[in-house]
Amino acid sequence: MEILTESAFAKINLTLDVGDRRPDGYHNIRSVMQTISLRDDVDINVGTQKPWELHCYREVVDEQNPENLPELCTGDFPQDGENLAWRAAEAFYERTGLEKTGLEIFINKRIPMQAGLAGGSADAAAVLRALNRFYHNPLSIPALCELGAQLGSDVPFCVLCGTALVEGRGELLTKLPDAPEMFIVVCKPDFSVSTPELFRKLDEALIEKRPDHKAMMSNLQKGELLGIGGSLCNVFEPLVMQEHFPINYIRSMMYTYGAYGAQMTGSGSAVFGIYDSFEYATVACTMLKTEFPEVFLTKTV
Repeated sequence: MEILTESAFAKINLTLDVGDRRPDGYHNIRSVMQTISLRDDVDINVGTQKPWELHCYREVVDEQNPENLPELCTGDFPQDGENLAWRAAEAFYERTGLEKTGLEIFINKRIPMQAGLAGGSADAAAVLRALNRFYHNPLSIPALCELGAQLGSDVPFCVLCGTALVEGRGELLTKLPDAPEMFIVVCKPDFSVSTPELFRKLDEALIEKRPDHKAMMSNLQKGELLGIGGSLCNVFEPLVMQEHFPINYIRSMMYTYGAYGAQMTGSGSAVFGIYDSFEYATVACTMLKTEFPEVFLTKTV
């Protein structure tokens, strides 16, 4: 038996545009995506002598506990084949034709669910990378991304990581030069947004502003944080802000404490702010935590 360890990094959408609905029911997207250091930890025991098992949990600290020891909380996380990480392992063995071995997957969740941060997709991608490495890379990175596309739209980018232009349904990836180091504050308000419902609303809405992806890519290459912040654009954000005031409030708080730019990621509901200073980012985190329980200080990776 061998234990594989892989980090599952969250993603943010620096730009996000949505095209018309495709014949297959999906929408074409165009987005500059970036991985950040907020992550889940994925451990896989390979070669166990028992049926597959998956343990997905979050470490929760009980403030009433005098020893302040974390407790493991499974919450609403799927612990079986409904979990995207489990499905990723199945897809890997089916695609490679390798003989299935016993697996036990442990996922320590830190990335908030239903936040637009691709937590489940990141876990699936981590499983694909870990198993591919264990079996001496039978699949190339492009092939692994193609396999990931069968699992979910964000999985191919989560396999690749870094900075990339993502198009199509998420399967078309153009690797970009690494973004400059930026401190990223992420704040998840206590509500979630239905992605299918948001796509439906977008089909009926007049989109007044669309992203300038070329400007974003140019600013990233130059390392101009002011330009990066000014190029942020997510076509979903105005629709969500119409019904959820906290999105705009969080953005305003981030700007107040020195953000170069702030925006909702994906279909929400998490908001991120870009900072060039660890000190300013820390202050923003401290102030946001007085009103929102899920606030994270991260950076680009």
